[in-house]
Amino acid sequence: MILLQSSGGGAMNMVFFGALALVFYFFIIRPQQKKSKKQKEFRKSLAKGDKVVTIGGIHGKIKDINEATIMLETDGGAKMRIEKSAISLDFSAGNTAEAVAEIEKNK
Repeated sequence: MILLQSSGGGAMNMVFFGALALVFYFFIIRPQQKKSKKQKEFRKSLAKGDKVVTIGGIHGKIKDINEATIMLETDGGAKMRIEKSAISLDFSAGNTAEAVAEIEKNK
């Protein structure tokens, strides 16, 4: 006797994978895009005199800004040129509480 298996459920599989793709988009891709856009706008808004923190944890004050680099002066008076992409937080007077909250959020 030959038994044939039905291939039913194909539509259900498509619905499942479609739902999985939507969940993936809304919980992973979209938040990352928002975060990236926010970081890009932050780097464009940097100005001379802003107190910032680099991704390496160096605190300093912006002395000069070029297209892609920043001249950063530390408390000891040392100056270093770094990439704009290495700036992670703004520690200027009005933004200190926000920066601390952002650090705690990302832990």
